[in-house]
Amino acid sequence: MKRILITGGAGFIGSHLCEKLLKEGNEVICLDNFFTGHKKNIIHLMDNPYFELVRHDVCSPYFAEVDDIYNMACPASPIHYQYNAIKTVKTSVMGALNMLGLAKRTNSRILQASTSEVYGDPIVHPQIESYWGNVNPIGERSCYDEGKRCAETLCINYNKQNDVRIKIIRIFNTYGPNMNPNDGRVVSNFIVQALGNKDITVAGDGLQTRSFQYVDDLVEGISKMMQTKDSFIGPVNLGNPNEFTILELAKKVISLTNSKSKIKFIALPSDDPTQRQPNIELAKKELQWEPKIQLEEGLIKTIEYFDNLLKETK
Repeated sequence: MKRILITGGAGFIGSHLCEKLLKEGNEVICLDNFFTGHKKNIIHLMDNPYFELVRHDVCSPYFAEVDDIYNMACPASPIHYQYNAIKTVKTSVMGALNMLGLAKRTNSRILQASTSEVYGDPIVHPQIESYWGNVNPIGERSCYDEGKRCAETLCINYNKQNDVRIKIIRIFNTYGPNMNPNDGRVVSNFIVQALGNKDITVAGDGLQTRSFQYVDDLVEGISKMMQTKDSFIGPVNLGNPNEFTILELAKKVISLTNSKSKIKFIALPSDDPTQRQPNIELAKKELQWEPKIQLEEGLIKTIEYFDNLLKETK
């Protein structure tokens, strides 16, 4: 049994990670300030004597004796991370500093959840880990993009200077149960709109592409990354390389929900990437990992989750 700290543990991805690590027989401390996390995501874990929930903001130091740290804390949807851009930068940078300091003191391993957003609006396609990216450092999305880039820098330097055992993953678009229905991400937006027979709002011409991975695949990749030898630190892309246009996604959601929704085109947000597709050859080689759940299967599971959630809130 390991004692594991998960920051952002009540969030979309963090809650799935809490569940997996508890099932594997570990003790889990879930740290969350509940800005975007929800207690409903982890309420079913509260009776487990090896699960501990702590309301805490990673911008402030946290002290505990732990073996592993998964630093997942940071709002990941544009609506939420742009709501308070300074706070978003602080969460990425100060959060990483505080967790790396804890890892140094306790000699624990730390996994940093970075993002495909470090590639910005890429001019290399698909994106490989050695690509430095094309990020606008003063754009509307920069609080998230640059915050995560700085967190990666901090991890690398804590490893070089202090021998902290680090792992860096770059997460590509992920969807599934426990997503916030109001988080503004494209999958949750489309599903909620379709279930309500409302217009599906597609930004721009809808021809921009994304690659969507189901959350169970991602959590398996995260687990495999933490289990690699200390000498392998990443960064590693974790995503599904199957690429779809946003328009294709909208039509698939309408079809799977049997919705009466119509597609409505709206203005494209600034700095919105035109292409996003991971090269996952490194993950295949080092983690023996690749996603198993493809888009239609994952969407059916996610639609069922949102359908039940919306019925509960009526």
